[in-house]
Amino acid sequence: MHRSFNVENVERKGLLILKILSESQIPLGARIIAGRMKDSGLDLSERTVRYHLKLMDHKGLTRLIGRRDGRIITNHGKDELSNARVNDKVSLCSSRIDMLAFKTTFDLSKQRGMVPVNISLFTKDRFEEALKAMKPAFQNKMVVSDRIAIAQNGEKMGDVTVPDGKVGLATVCSILINGIFLKNGVPIDSKFGGILQVKNGAPLRFVELIQYAGSSLDPSEIFIRGKMTSVKQVVEKGEGNILANFREIPSVSMAHVTELIENIRSIGLGGIIAVGGSGNPVCETVVGLNKAGMILMGGLNPVACAHEQGIDVDNLAMTTVMEFQDMQNIS
Repeated sequence: MHRSFNVENVERKGLLILKILSESQIPLGARIIAGRMKDSGLDLSERTVRYHLKLMDHKGLTRLIGRRDGRIITNHGKDELSNARVNDKVSLCSSRIDMLAFKTTFDLSKQRGMVPVNISLFTKDRFEEALKAMKPAFQNKMVVSDRIAIAQNGEKMGDVTVPDGKVGLATVCSILINGIFLKNGVPIDSKFGGILQVKNGAPLRFVELIQYAGSSLDPSEIFIRGKMTSVKQVVEKGEGNILANFREIPSVSMAHVTELIENIRSIGLGGIIAVGGSGNPVCETVVGLNKAGMILMGGLNPVACAHEQGIDVDNLAMTTVMEFQDMQNIS
C-alpha cells in the first residue's frame, strides 16, 4: 500500500532544513543536516535530505556550493523562512530547551561534561571593552557560571563557527540546571523567560515575560535587543531589571531538589535565584497544582550589561553545547 503524498509534511521538513542552514555560518552537506534534524526529532536518511535539497535548489531557496562543500540558504530561502506559518515557528524555543537539556552530560562530582551555552558575537575592535563592561556582572554572581570561552573568526564554539570580523563569547546557559535535574531524575517544566525586578538587592517580581511555548526565539535575545534590562544599575545600586527564567518542578521532589541545589552551589555554580514551596507563589508568580516554582538567573545578564553601555552584540542564545573543562574563569 502506497503512503499518500503529504504536502504539509514536505513543507515542514523543508522549513526545518532552511532553519538549520540559516543558523550555520558555513555550507552544510546532507549528512550534517540529517544529524541536526534528528536532534530536532525528525529522523530522515541522507538520501531523503538530498531529495528535499534538490527540490529547494529548484525553487531557488538553497544553492549548492561545490559537490562536497554542501549548500547555503539563499536570500529567497531566508524570506521563505521568515514568512513561514506561525504554527511551524511556535514552540521552537521549548523544543530547543528540551534538546539541550538532554545533550547536557555535566557530572557534578567530576565537574566535567557537556554544558549548554549561549554564543555572543562582538566586533573585534570592541571586544576588550565588552569584557570590561561584563566583568562586574560576573563578579556579582549574576550568572550561572563564571566560566567563559572565547574564539576568533573561523574558529568553532560547539557547532557554531565565528564569522569574519567577530569574536565569539560563550557563556553557560541556565538550561544547565534543567540538564542536571534531568540526569538526576527530576523533571523541569520550563515556563517562560522574563525581566525580573530587583529591589534592595532581592528579587521582587517579573515585570515582563514571554512564554517559551509560544516563541521561536529565546526571550533573553528579545529583551536585550529591546533595551529592557538595567543589569549595571542592579550591580551598582541593588535595584533594576535583570534577565531571569521561570521553571516548575514536582513538589514531591523537593527533598531531592534541595540536596541537588546544595551540590550545585558547593562547586561554585550559581543561577538559582529562588525556590518556592509546594503550590506557593514565587516572586508573585503563581504555580500549578502539586508544583513548586524555581527562578533561574539568565545566562546572558553580563552580555545585557555590555549592551546597556552601547556595545553592539549578536546573540545566539541556547544554541549549542561545549565541554565545561574547555571553558576558563572570567578572571
